[in-house]
Amino acid sequence: MKNIIITGTSRGIGYELALMFADAGYKVLAVSRKAPKALVENENITCLRVDLTLETDLVQVKNFIKTSWKKVDAIIHNAGALLLKPFEQITADEFEYIYKVNVFGVAALNRVVLPFMYKGAHVVTISSMGGVQGTMKFSGLAAYSSSKGAVITLSELLAEEYKDKGIAFNVLALGAVNTEMLQQAFPGYNAPLSAVEMANYIYNFTLTGNRYFNGKVLQVSSSTP
Repeated sequence: MKNIIITGTSRGIGYELALMFADAGYKVLAVSRKAPKALVENENITCLRVDLTLETDLVQVKNFIKTSWKKVDAIIHNAGALLLKPFEQITADEFEYIYKVNVFGVAALNRVVLPFMYKGAHVVTISSMGGVQGTMKFSGLAAYSSSKGAVITLSELLAEEYKDKGIAFNVLALGAVNTEMLQQAFPGYNAPLSAVEMANYIYNFTLTGNRYFNGKVLQVSSSTP
């Protein structure tokens, strides 16, 4: 029985992932600011209402693992914040908030959970094609895409730092998926993949990808954007 932590489970890909793992018999810790009824009522899912930008909130995660699980087999860093705004209009607070969710929150949760991870564990960070060097970029996404680039480098560094412990770190840089966040960035755009389809890919990668990859960034995109 594996224990899986998933962030950003209130909607979209994270929500579908939580249900997939739970329905397959895994134990899931769903970390999000909101807890949908379907997750709360699932016997294999524990929901914690956590703001990843607040380290005091992350104490809930640590206490749960210590008292209930003792170990964690995988983390999926799926939570993300998006800002679509011309660069000159972005305030310092807005820019910082995007980084707090997309980068600092990932680092903070890793610090909490890594002491409970052992050989064979897998840390999967969901990034974006917009954060990959050399890919097409879009106006108005300076804060979002640059933060997604930062979290890629963070994962690569942690893969090196923890390789002797047998803990793998990989990044999935997603292309367009039909989610509410996509509609924020590209209103009216109809992506070729649904949240369920992408969740299925991430589900399988989380369980098996660390056998083949460590410290890698995989581009998971069938369209631009």
